[in-house]
Order: sequence, then C-alpha cells, then structure tokens
Amino acid sequence: MNRIDSRFAELRERGETALIPFLTIGDPSIEASLELILEMEKAGADLIELGVPYSDPLADGPVIQRSSERALQRKISIFDVIGVAREARSRGSKLPFILFTYYNPVLQIGLERIFKTMQENEISGIIIPDLPLEEDSEARAVAERYGVHLIPLVAPTSNERVKRIAAGARGFVYCVSSLGVTGERAEFFGGIEDFLSTVREAATVPIVVGFGISNREQVKRFETLCDGVVVGSAIVRTIEGALSHLTSDAAHPEGLGQIRQFVGQLKGSDNI
Repeated sequence: MNRIDSRFAELRERGETALIPFLTIGDPSIEASLELILEMEKAGADLIELGVPYSDPLADGPVIQRSSERALQRKISIFDVIGVAREARSRGSKLPFILFTYYNPVLQIGLERIFKTMQENEISGIIIPDLPLEEDSEARAVAERYGVHLIPLVAPTSNERVKRIAAGARGFVYCVSSLGVTGERAEFFGGIEDFLSTVREAATVPIVVGFGISNREQVKRFETLCDGVVVGSAIVRTIEGALSHLTSDAAHPEGLGQIRQFVGQLKGSDNI
C-alpha cells in the first residue's frame, strides 16, 4: 500500500487529522533540510511536502519565493530533492514524502524517468500545481504505473470542475483554502465550509486544506472539516528567521529547536 494511504488510515483509526508541513529543500542547505525533516517528524508531522525550488513559482507567495531563490543559488535540482528523501529514509524517517514541483522540470526530465526515480526512492506522491485536470492524463497514467499518487489541487474558483477533480483523485485532494497565492492569512474566504463539504461529498480519498494556515488556532478550526492540514509559508518563514542558527553545512541545535517547537505547537503535540 502507498505510504500516504497507510498514514491516513492510521490517523483515521486514532481520530487524528494529519499535519503536513511544507519545506523548500536546500534552504538553507541540503544537510539542514535533512535535519529539519527528522525534527519535524519527531515533533508530530504526519506527512511532508518536499518543495522543489523553482524560478517562477506562480502559486507561491513571497516567503516561499524567497526560499526558492536561496535554494536556487545553491543550484538545488529536483534530483537533489529526491536525494534528500532517500537520505532521510536511510536515517530512519517513516514519513510519506510528497514532491511539490511545477510541470516544466518534470517534462524536461521525462515522465517515465521521474516517476521511476520517485518509486525507487520511496516518494509516495507528487503535486504539480500548474498541471490542470484537462492535461494530466498522461502524467496520471505513468504515475499510477509506478504507484505514485498524482495529487490534485482544487480551488473555490474551480466551480463545476470540483466534483470531477475530486472524484478521480488519488492519495488526497488538496483543497486551496484561499484565493491567490500561498501566504499566511488572518481570514479565509467566507464559503470555505460549503466548499469543503462539496469536495468531501465528491471525493473517495481524504481531503486536505492548505494555503494560508499559519497557527494552532487555524489548524484546530480545519481539523473538524478535513483529514489533513498543510502549513507552508509559516514554517518556511520560521526557518527564514532561524537562518542564523542553520549553518551552510548542518543545522545548529538552536535553529532546529525553533522549528521543532513550532511544528509541535501546530500539531498540538507534546513532542517538543
């Protein structure tokens, strides 16, 4: 069974909602990213999105854009990100890994090669925000052949496409909680509950909410509405603030402690 499916089944049995941090790999370094993954797991993360740095990240707000720029200065590639997943696994991580990347790098590498490499390195899913439903059939077929879930995003503006996107989803449906790009928000759009209910009715897999969630209170609000919550910009911003304690070669304990504490607070965990 795919690790994503197994993890959600475990959480359902325990009556828990998944906490899914997003991390830009290579910011501030490969070694720091490895340490951060392991610390997030200790703090209670249930799955993790491994962000591939990209020069034109249309869906990402300024915080994640800055982290991508820092990682790209180190020439971090999609294969470096996959290598981090492999090394984290060798160090004992049990987390399901989800690659977050745009379609151009995937297309340049080739569908067969990228999904085969993901399978070989135990990456369970991939999110490609600029690959719409109408154009994803080839990628979906190759992903399924290699046992990788191509996870769709569905937005409040998807309208009549919501049910079609949700009905064919694998792994989970990523529900965009806010209009626009990623980034921390104080408020979400007014129809969020109805939107999530519509997705829930159409989906045969768990539903997850992301874009703008940044603190424990917001996580608690969505725990009653969905199966998982993605926190991206708030974590990346916390890493940005801890950069002085995250050296180029390895993560300083103080910097790691800041991230571990923040993720533990988001989860409501005692493992901090």
